[in-house]
Amino acid sequence: MLKKWKTALPVLLAALLLAGCGGTPGNSSGSGETGSSQVSSAATAAVGDEENLFIDPVTMEEVELEDEMIALAGAPALSKNLVPKASGTKVEKNAKATIDYSNTKDGYVMARYTAQTTKKLKVQVIGPHSPDKYIYNIEAGEWVTFPLSDGNGNYTIKVMENTKEQLYATVASAKISVQLTDEFAPFLRPNQYVDYEDATNTIAQAQKLIGSETDAMKKVQKVYEYVVKNFTYDYDLAKSVKSGYLPDLDAVLKKKKGICFDYAALMTGMLRSQGVPCKLVVGYAASGDKQVCHAWINVWSEESGWVDAAIYFDGSSWQRMDPTFASTSKSSEKIMKYIGDGENYNPKYFY
Repeated sequence: MLKKWKTALPVLLAALLLAGCGGTPGNSSGSGETGSSQVSSAATAAVGDEENLFIDPVTMEEVELEDEMIALAGAPALSKNLVPKASGTKVEKNAKATIDYSNTKDGYVMARYTAQTTKKLKVQVIGPHSPDKYIYNIEAGEWVTFPLSDGNGNYTIKVMENTKEQLYATVASAKISVQLTDEFAPFLRPNQYVDYEDATNTIAQAQKLIGSETDAMKKVQKVYEYVVKNFTYDYDLAKSVKSGYLPDLDAVLKKKKGICFDYAALMTGMLRSQGVPCKLVVGYAASGDKQVCHAWINVWSEESGWVDAAIYFDGSSWQRMDPTFASTSKSSEKIMKYIGDGENYNPKYFY
């Protein structure tokens, strides 16, 4: 039976993932080099097309990195106000852009391109520990929030503009030292990828589902069961999604369809709005002998700590959960076994 399951799994995953939720990964160093196979359009949308990014060299001093933070055993120190704000007390600015790092202790920085331009714009966040650069698309004139997902230490934030073809130049940069209030700070607030700040229907639906429940894992279970039972995979979007795609949480909630990125972002926004620390994870899932781009969630509770690669409850313990796979396959026994195997998941970015 196990042999038949292993044989059937690549076919099942190919139907779920290669339809648009992922593709074979290439090089992701940000240098512009790619592997032998290109990441699919949906996968590229999720990771911000860093494979195609070139950056003009900028001379900057070396940064001494701190040791990686130790995970806290206590509950997150929740602020009364989780809405990001460009406070203006600590900024780097010039005629083209402003980087506001007033609230790094709360797990985020903000940036805005202030000049007028029709050029493509990006923000790059380089953390103290991860070898991967986080790259985001932005629009001129808008404040955008970026999580400090890499914990305590020294970060470099760059605002970049397109110069020609796929070449980008740094127009503003800031080197900052970050000491978080706690390790959960980046994973409670809205940011560009989990933008629940103005998603009033999403917040209201989360409150309706959870009601007066106070137990974190029971909150997760209610949101998970709602998404798995009511949402379907959007194959049309998977085929047409473009680089720079960002989930609109209220739109996803209304149509009850989406790609893996939508599923994960919606659940993350719902849970964060209810005070549950949650990471949106973009990485790769195994499909036969290949790795395909995928998105899922990690959650935290005081009793269990971080439950990596999202969760589902099997009746006795919390296991790995993947809302896209579980919903699309109707939580079949085979797919739930696959989800529960941590070896099938390779996380890359945390938002």
